[in-house]
Amino acid sequence: MFTSFSGNSRRPRQVNLSGRNAPLPSPASTRPSNRQSGASGSLALAQHERLLRQQERDRVVSVNKLQRLWRGCSSRLSYKSKWRAEWDLRNSSSAAAGNAGVVGDSLEQLRLLIHFADLKRSDDVQRWQTQVQQICAGAENGNLDLNQQSWKYPLFRLEKLCLAVLAVAGGISREHDETALSMLAFLAHVIPEEIAQGADDYFRSMSTFIVDRGLAFDGQRLDKKLLHTAVLAPIQALTSQTLSAYHGFAWHFLTIPDLPTIFSGFPSLAASVNSKLFTASLALTLRESSRSYSLKLGSEEILWLLAYFIYLRASNENGGESSQNTVDPDYVFVISTLLSSLAAEVSSRIELEDVVMNESPESSDDEDSQVMSSQKKLPLPPFVRQQILSLVNQKSVSSLLANADSVSVITAPDDVQAASQRVSQTRALATYALTLLRIFPRRGDEIRMWLYLGSTSSLPDSSLPDQRRIPAVKHFWRACRKTKVFTLISRNARNAIGLLQPATLSESRSPFIRQSQIDRDETDQEWKTVLIFFELYSFVLKVMDDDEFFSHGGQLPLRQADRGSSSWTRESALPLEDVQELTVFLKNLGFTLYWDMSRFSSVSEESVDGIGHYFGGSPRQRAQEQPAADRCVAGVPGMTLDYIKGIVTGLLRMVYERDSRRRFLPKDHWLMAGTFGADGFIPAVVAEEENRHQVQEAEDEDEEGDIEMDSHEDDAAGGSRLIGTQRTQRTRAQEALRRQQRKASRRRYLEAVTPRLEILQNMPFFIPFETRVQIFRDFVALDQRRRRNGHVDPDTWRMSVLQSQTALRDQQGPSAHSIIAKHHANIRRGSVLQDAFDQFYQLGDGLKEPIQITFIDRFGTVEAGIDGGGVTKEFLTSITDEALNPAHGLRLFVENDQHLLHPNPTSVEECKAQLRQRQVKEGSPEWNEKIRELLQQYEFVGRVIGKCLYEEILVDIGFIGFFLLKWALTGGAGAASRESGYRANLNDLRDLDEGLYQGLLQLKNYTGNVEDFALDFTVTDTVFGDEDVAASSSKPAMHTITRELKPNGSNIPVTNENRLVYISYMARHRLQVQPYLQTNAFLRGLSQIIQPSWLSMFNQTELQTLVGGASSEIDVSDLRKNTLYGGVYAIGDDGLEHPSVQLFWEVMSSFSDVNRRKVLKFITSTPRAPLLGFAQLNPHFSIRDAGADETRLPSTSTCVNLLKLPRYTQAKTLEQKLLYAVNSGAGFDLS
Repeated sequence: MFTSFSGNSRRPRQVNLSGRNAPLPSPASTRPSNRQSGASGSLALAQHERLLRQQERDRVVSVNKLQRLWRGCSSRLSYKSKWRAEWDLRNSSSAAAGNAGVVGDSLEQLRLLIHFADLKRSDDVQRWQTQVQQICAGAENGNLDLNQQSWKYPLFRLEKLCLAVLAVAGGISREHDETALSMLAFLAHVIPEEIAQGADDYFRSMSTFIVDRGLAFDGQRLDKKLLHTAVLAPIQALTSQTLSAYHGFAWHFLTIPDLPTIFSGFPSLAASVNSKLFTASLALTLRESSRSYSLKLGSEEILWLLAYFIYLRASNENGGESSQNTVDPDYVFVISTLLSSLAAEVSSRIELEDVVMNESPESSDDEDSQVMSSQKKLPLPPFVRQQILSLVNQKSVSSLLANADSVSVITAPDDVQAASQRVSQTRALATYALTLLRIFPRRGDEIRMWLYLGSTSSLPDSSLPDQRRIPAVKHFWRACRKTKVFTLISRNARNAIGLLQPATLSESRSPFIRQSQIDRDETDQEWKTVLIFFELYSFVLKVMDDDEFFSHGGQLPLRQADRGSSSWTRESALPLEDVQELTVFLKNLGFTLYWDMSRFSSVSEESVDGIGHYFGGSPRQRAQEQPAADRCVAGVPGMTLDYIKGIVTGLLRMVYERDSRRRFLPKDHWLMAGTFGADGFIPAVVAEEENRHQVQEAEDEDEEGDIEMDSHEDDAAGGSRLIGTQRTQRTRAQEALRRQQRKASRRRYLEAVTPRLEILQNMPFFIPFETRVQIFRDFVALDQRRRRNGHVDPDTWRMSVLQSQTALRDQQGPSAHSIIAKHHANIRRGSVLQDAFDQFYQLGDGLKEPIQITFIDRFGTVEAGIDGGGVTKEFLTSITDEALNPAHGLRLFVENDQHLLHPNPTSVEECKAQLRQRQVKEGSPEWNEKIRELLQQYEFVGRVIGKCLYEEILVDIGFIGFFLLKWALTGGAGAASRESGYRANLNDLRDLDEGLYQGLLQLKNYTGNVEDFALDFTVTDTVFGDEDVAASSSKPAMHTITRELKPNGSNIPVTNENRLVYISYMARHRLQVQPYLQTNAFLRGLSQIIQPSWLSMFNQTELQTLVGGASSEIDVSDLRKNTLYGGVYAIGDDGLEHPSVQLFWEVMSSFSDVNRRKVLKFITSTPRAPLLGFAQLNPHFSIRDAGADETRLPSTSTCVNLLKLPRYTQAKTLEQKLLYAVNSGAGFDLS
């Protein structure tokens, strides 16, 4: 037994750690050394011998292969030489006999030629040219019948030889190029089917030929007409393979970049193409792209194909091939498919300016900069941009539905194929419209309006002159409600999970709907129909007034010319029963998108094969890198889950606002509390708010750290961002990108872990109002405990500040007395607002903490009293009265006809006008300071209103509805922040200016030509200056300012087609643009005290109730139950009320609600009750005695909600005295 034997005969694995490829061992290196002995030596020797044998076998195989190759090459050369000699002999014999072009000789010569022709040999090229001339001559004089079957294959091989001649780089000669082109055109006429079958190779060679020759086709070197004929030849012959020819023409010839420049005959070529066959071929290819073809094209090639397709279609229409009113479903399908596949590419490049990229790299070794420069987006080529922009016009968009039959007319059960075609047409139109909206977001309203003006036929015969027309919104609504998506989600909200998730995960994650119930491709197509209806109906609701909305939209006979009249808007209104059905679908879909966002957030997208696979790339890999909320829905780029959340939220809010103004839906229709369980909802929401606050604090800390880091870097760079290497600048850019990604990640996290908050902020009407009020109070209480370290009571908080300062005496920071002093103010009775602004504006959100007020009368004497909360209440109500009441002359706020308040829309312009009157230079420090101070006043008023809400202090103020809507729609969180934001509409304009509303309504409903009014897209604002300065300078105090509603608006007349856009722009200017600075400043101050997300839980009516109290009748029994008594009126051990108190309640019960409100305002300064009853009134309603003198009037201390009631003994006397005091305005009394 060998001592070295280990029991394992396997050779140990050789591990190479050098990182280099080890060469094969040579025989010498593997030869065993003499020192090896025993088992190891024998094994090495065997391996060496085996290697030698293998090398010998490889050597023999290589020798045999070389010999075969040499023999084959020699044989081929020999045969080709023989064939050339035979061809030459036949050719010379035919020439000598004068029978060139004889069938037998020509066919045999052609067969020989295609076997030996080598285009690298000039003699073979000459033989090819001679053969071509003989065939053409024989066919011309009738000696050759090329239609015989025996000629088919040789001529097909001759076509390949002609293409090879064209493919020679640089060309052989002009004569040979023209010969090849003329022969190809001739062959396409002789063997059209065979040429069409090989159209891919044909047009691939033609494209190579044109690109290689470049700009040489100007008529000087090559016959342009001949090239034109050769290119068109395969597609002009109508055979069974014509569509195949068009396939090659499209995918291999019409993908050449800048073809109109390098091919001067392109316009005439485009006019000669049969657009119907071309469109049909493209549609067939695209429908089978993901299954039958493996062609890979880049985005640039698809861009050019799309541009050429649009151009060819327009050329044929202008040439009279088809009517402009005819919309081919295949055309819409092709455009929508190509455009949707390029939506992201086009949208990111179409707005870029045509700039010359002349930057030179600073260093060749900076690979990162080269990569970054290669990723820069370039503008679209001018031709491509022009063709894509041509799609966005009223005629093309409005006529999309011209020939689309409504799906509602399908009644015959056997007409299944026709029904399927109509549904396919609708889906193609939806894809097309959605893609236009994605690519041209700035022109979204115009596209929606043009689509809104379109209509479909409700009768099969579209030639009838008086047929009924169905508005586009109804067409898509009827298609939408017939989808399985609509049916399943309307039935159960949880079904939306499976319909929105990727196909690979929907079955496993959704127990409510199995993937087998509905095909994923079918689902994507149905989503497109649903989404375009959402887009269109959202636009219709913006331009439709309430009267039209509630008109039920009956069908009326309409002429084509009447589609823009008033009846068309009324015709577009859905029946209220359908609106109710729609809201059920929207509620279920919206609820799932917010409540089950965690299901989508944890899903990594699995791409479904589609048109993107046909165009190349790896969409599956790209999809997996995207968050679930960013993945495309329905295969349309940009149509993400966030997009759906936004549009569903916006549409639901618009319908809810209609229902809030005029109830048409059943009671409790909007509530969905039962879906997620009302038990424990409030504590869960409060816990989510705490989580949100913690995440927000972490984000704020990161932002502060980032700002500090950026400031250090700026200081180190000397304040210039231009100093430093490209790598440094790129690193900073990457850090900024990472910060944005972290912020987006936190937002996604919040959406997933705070579903109740998301619903409350975006769809609060799902929750009962009383529940939301209680949640609001809990949020405020949570914030107070957090800010005040658990000490909510003002006195307790002040004491805790003093104690904490004593414990931390040695640490740096403001003293306790300075902290408390900042929250104390001496307020003069004659200038409450100005003193409050001067002393409290710098507090910012510190105004949330308890404040102390000392009033100083007009004589400079400090008023007696201790601020236990009542003086603060009087202080806040006094500020609101002085700032908001127009009678005080500040004009920060103005009233409408119903005495409802809103920010003065011209206050900033009035301030500027006054500064100009005083000759203050525009843009000077004084000018900017005055404008800033005005906006700071709005901000401070917003803080005061927020303070009243924070401290549960009701104020007797009525705000206009659209202004309150801006409060409610400011806090939409997550993806819906933009879509759920305030949108100006015609109905809100009615609250602002009834005259303007009526004028715009007449303009919208005018049946004649609105151009008679000579309107354009401008608006004139009236501004008032300082009357005193104007009087002294003899200049008018009032002047007007004309502004454009859109770029170049002064040159755009208002027409019947664009008047809806004009009305929309006018409403947006009056409601949003004009008061933007004032409203934004007010909301900024309000948000510093009250989180915007808290306000988003309420609509405008509910917010008014939150500010001023409930508008319902005063409940005397509830007030009596929550009243405190003092002095003689204090209830003793017997539990009985004082006789005078009993008389007071008796009188109050006998009063009408109007008198009750007067008494309540007399005592509490507001005529409305708190939201949740008088138990929430702060301070509590109180009554104390004021002596036994019955001739004395009752008095009040409104700051503490205290009624000082003399001890009356008669009910009549009490009633008379009380009403006298209420109506005479008697109030605060120190007795």
